[in-house]
Amino acid sequence: MTDTPPTKSAIGTDITLLGDEHVRRYQETDGEVGYLWNGATALLITTTGRKSGEARTIPIIYKQVGDAQVIIASKGGSPTHPAWYLNILENQHVKLQIKGEKFDAIARIAESPEREMLWAEAIKQWPAYDVYQSRTDRKIPVVILERPGGI
Repeated sequence: MTDTPPTKSAIGTDITLLGDEHVRRYQETDGEVGYLWNGATALLITTTGRKSGEARTIPIIYKQVGDAQVIIASKGGSPTHPAWYLNILENQHVKLQIKGEKFDAIARIAESPEREMLWAEAIKQWPAYDVYQSRTDRKIPVVILERPGGI
């Protein structure tokens, strides 16, 4: 243990576990490190690169809604969509890891009125999504991840 406090972003988010390091630690510990991130639950999603064809894994906050996992393509309110979202527009078949459980899923984009209901649920998990939406003119997509066959 060190006495150094966690690094905080401008909005108070602990950013000491990000990107590839987050993925590595999550995979090594079956989510014991990285599943809970700044008070929210995170999963690992692996998409297929739309240009490279290579597997791309990222950590992302999710909200469990029924049997599905819901993720938000916010990119912090950037005017452009995140790469993982563009990848699933090309290939909706993804791989997920939630803690130690690994499984295939199919991604689909939520449309109204389902989108608004799921957005409200996601805000309960990560209130900053509303801040992110205020930073961009694009309507931030809500993505639903479901096991094939609904199992």
